Amino acid sequence: MTERENTAFSNTVQDQWLADLMDEYGDRLTKLAYSYLRDWGKAQEIVQDVFLTCYEKYDTYEEILSYKAWVYRITINRCKDALRSAWARRVVVNSGLFQFFRSTEPSPETFSLQKDADIQLAEKVMELPVKYREIIHLHYYEELSVQEIAQLLNMNRNTVKTRLKRGRSLMEGSMERGEWNEG
Repeated sequence: MTERENTAFSNTVQDQWLADLMDEYGDRLTKLAYSYLRDWGKAQEIVQDVFLTCYEKYDTYEEILSYKAWVYRITINRCKDALRSAWARRVVVNSGLFQFFRSTEPSPETFSLQKDADIQLAEKVMELPVKYREIIHLHYYEELSVQEIAQLLNMNRNTVKTRLKRGRSLMEGSMERGEWNEG
């Protein structure tokens, strides 16, 4: 095989690898990014950037022990970077102005994020502080164990357990105060 044929074959394999990775994790990563950023367009941009990074790191794919953990880690880091950026400081979250435009129908983002579960529950999860929201999302929506979350986020297992318990407690507290049925 010539060098040119070898490169063409390598690119085809690399392209297929990326396509498989995107099929497997694309929707889940977008939902994960949305849970951090609360902006569907920005979440999609982050995921595109994640897959570009994956494509560029293809030569190290044999060293990766878990693709799921790898792509989740990249996505979480990109989301945290975005939250620290000037973009996040310019975005007005929960502005009173946006409440006038709120539809009674669930947004496509909310519907996509929470297909089979209660929309109000998803909204309560989205209202949690990021440190609880990420744990709740990874545990319940991505069905990761406490140990997997601890490894993914480079945290102590007890910290994950505490945040999971505290996040549930915050959600239960808001439901008990009657905020559950508002909207």
